[in-house]
Amino acid sequence: MTDNQNPKPARVAPSSEPVLRSVLKWGGILALGIAVVGAIVGYLTFGWIGVASALIGTAMAVVFLGITAASILLANRFYGSDIYVGAFFGIVLGGWLLKFVLFLILAFSLKGQPWINPTIMFLSLIAGVIGSLVVDVLVVFRSRIPYASDVTLPGENPKA
Repeated sequence: MTDNQNPKPARVAPSSEPVLRSVLKWGGILALGIAVVGAIVGYLTFGWIGVASALIGTAMAVVFLGITAASILLANRFYGSDIYVGAFFGIVLGGWLLKFVLFLILAFSLKGQPWINPTIMFLSLIAGVIGSLVVDVLVVFRSRIPYASDVTLPGENPKA
C-alpha cells in the first residue's frame, strides 16, 4: 500500500504559456537595451535629468507590458477548471484596470517635476511599447502553435 492514495493530477498548461514566457524574456532583454540607449542619449542631450527620464520611461513600458503577460500567465493557472473562463477574464481585466490606474497616478505625479524631461521619458516609453509589439509579433510568429492547439477531439484521451 502506498502513502499517496490520491495523487494530485499534473497541471495541464495551455499551449500559450511558453509563448508568454518567451515574450517576457525577450521583452526584458529589449527593455534593457532601450534603457541603455535611452540613458546614453538622455545624458548626451539633457545630462542626468535625461538619464532619469529615459529610465523612468523604460520602466513604465516594462511594467505596463509585463502586467498583461503576467496576468495571462496567472489566469492560465485555472486552465482546465470549471471557473477558467471567468477567472481568466477577471484577472486579465483586473490587470488592464491596474495598468490604467497606475498610468494615471504616474502621469499626474510626474507631471511638471523638475527632475524629468518629458520628451526623453515619452520617447523611451514609446520605444518600449513599439519594441514590445515587435517582440510579441516575432515570438508569436516563430512559436509554431497550431490554430486549434488546446482542442480535444471526440474519442481522444484528454490526459495524453
